Amino acid sequence: MDSKLYTHPDTAPDAVAPPAPSLREAVYGKLRSAVLDGEFGPRERLAEMRLAARFGVSRTPVREALARLASDGLIERGDGGFFVTIPNLTQLKDFYELRITLELRGIARAIEDTSVRHDQAVLAAELDRWYAMREQPPAPDPRFVVQDERFHAELSRASGNPALTDALVTVSERIRRVRMYDFLTEDRVETTIAEHIEIMEFVRDGRLDEGYRALHAHVGDSMAVVLERAQRAMTQMALHADRL
Repeated sequence: MDSKLYTHPDTAPDAVAPPAPSLREAVYGKLRSAVLDGEFGPRERLAEMRLAARFGVSRTPVREALARLASDGLIERGDGGFFVTIPNLTQLKDFYELRITLELRGIARAIEDTSVRHDQAVLAAELDRWYAMREQPPAPDPRFVVQDERFHAELSRASGNPALTDALVTVSERIRRVRMYDFLTEDRVETTIAEHIEIMEFVRDGRLDEGYRALHAHVGDSMAVVLERAQRAMTQMALHADRL
């Protein structure tokens, strides 16, 4: 391509800003974020009128957003309307098993194929974030789960298979409402930070077997441990339903 004829879109003098999202897309995006961020209690009905007032829109885009979120599996129809989907223990077992498989595959593919290299720039940028958190650990907060999800997504992205990363992000979102209750204590947050740094340093340094084992231990060595954590998280959800 002739470099004289090519200008990066962000620097083109006559670059046109991307179109604003449609009203229905905007409402869907805002409502989806609110559901994933735990802004609605597990027994709170997602009423069309109240949501329409919240977003300053008519009921039609809200109704469409609710239908899409139900299709996504993030909400479900119950008695009198829609409610946030809370996976039961059997569903959590399935989701966690899939999550573990996707997590480990990102490193396993590099172990199996020496031509696969993790993106060092991605690893370095994410490590810098966690080094900063180690210096100044954030306060315990259920929403720390978003930082945790980002770590695992970036580790997966560095392995070079976008399909794996997309699948991991989807699964993580489905179990976020339960996992967020795993970050209510200082020691849990600080342990997570330390383990994330250890895992990513192993991968950065090419010590993939050690990274694989550390990641496996981090996400759960056995399904029994996973279910125990899930049961504890669901108990915390019931105790802290009004906290979010």
